[in-house]
Amino acid sequence: MINKIDRIHILIADDDEEDLQLFNEALAELKMDYKLTSFKDGKVLIDYLENLENKLPHILFLDLNMPCKTGHECLREIRSNSRFIDVSIAIYSTSSSEKDIEDSFVQGANIYIKKPNDFSKLKKVIKDVVNMDWQYQSSGLNKETFFYSL
Repeated sequence: MINKIDRIHILIADDDEEDLQLFNEALAELKMDYKLTSFKDGKVLIDYLENLENKLPHILFLDLNMPCKTGHECLREIRSNSRFIDVSIAIYSTSSSEKDIEDSFVQGANIYIKKPNDFSKLKKVIKDVVNMDWQYQSSGLNKETFFYSL
């Protein structure tokens, strides 16, 4: 769980402008103390993360289908760098294919979320994921709890 005195630092990488806007609106309605930084492609995300001047996020919401670098490519790069070991990664995708879910699990994502098509469900997903006890979630990864389901 994120320490309540910390401002929650959230990154989202998604090339869909409408999805980014809805995510931002849902987060704003939750009335949390947060900083949201968004990226429209995977290359810019990786450049940001690799810049030592940037503070690492508490959580990264990562879409799979993006230009320049896909979410899977980003996930592999992030998990291959020990500097990012404590970054929690939530795959945030329209895909519910078994292959995408399996690949994300094997590559080291913490949770897989199929993008909700309802605003109230989106708010619940964000709230649940941001308030998750990531230390437990990371140490006890298993396929049964990997796929987030409303």
